Amino acid sequence: MRFIIDNKERWITGVILLGVVITVGVIDNYTLMWAFLGIFYIIGFNEAMSLYKIDRKAPYYYASILWIVAYFYPNPDDLFFIIAIFLGAKLAYTKEHIKRKLILPFLYPVSGFLFMLMLYREYGMEWMFWLLTIVAMSDVGAFFVGKSIGKRQFSPTSPNKTLEGVIGGVFFATIFGSYIAYSLDLVSLWVAIVVSFITSIASIFGDLFESYLKREAGVKDSGTLLPGHGGVLDRVDGYLFGSIIMLITLRSI
Repeated sequence: MRFIIDNKERWITGVILLGVVITVGVIDNYTLMWAFLGIFYIIGFNEAMSLYKIDRKAPYYYASILWIVAYFYPNPDDLFFIIAIFLGAKLAYTKEHIKRKLILPFLYPVSGFLFMLMLYREYGMEWMFWLLTIVAMSDVGAFFVGKSIGKRQFSPTSPNKTLEGVIGGVFFATIFGSYIAYSLDLVSLWVAIVVSFITSIASIFGDLFESYLKREAGVKDSGTLLPGHGGVLDRVDGYLFGSIIMLITLRSI
């Protein structure tokens, strides 16, 4: 109870976010999902621009056009490579070396959002729920196991993360993720285990990568939009890596 009181703001924000996610999930409409992800996409892109210390307006135009095109384009995950080629060609043509950094926000977080949209389009809402379960349990498991028995530091990038917590997070994410996928009859049990395990590991490193960006930028949170949670990237970091690996793994096996 004391933990809840001390983190009241965080819990309130979390409950509101959960309610919105459940509503979007129940409605299960492509246009709504595109718009829902699009809001996080634009805000997350803005936060990334700040973390990368890029002060230019052009990337916002590219990012906005990219998301609009993604609505109609049959394979949204391809668009990252198209924008990478475009920016590479532009850099070669203008020889403005400062533009080399412009690819960074499209690498992260844009590619992750494109893969999430494609995961929904290609497989459906139940698979998004599977992803949600894996990433959520990776976080929850890592937190509680780390708090209870964590001793060894996992990485200097995030001093509060412990190896025991990470192992616990992956374990619980694999168990719960496999149960969800198998009970919903999405895949066979062994595929559910493999995908849940690999996606959980990816989500752990997605969280770690965002911690690295914040450390490099000298900030505590990626933004201030979500009281008690920080910014959008602070909430979706695990999904941005997890969705990419999950989709690629599903396509391969």
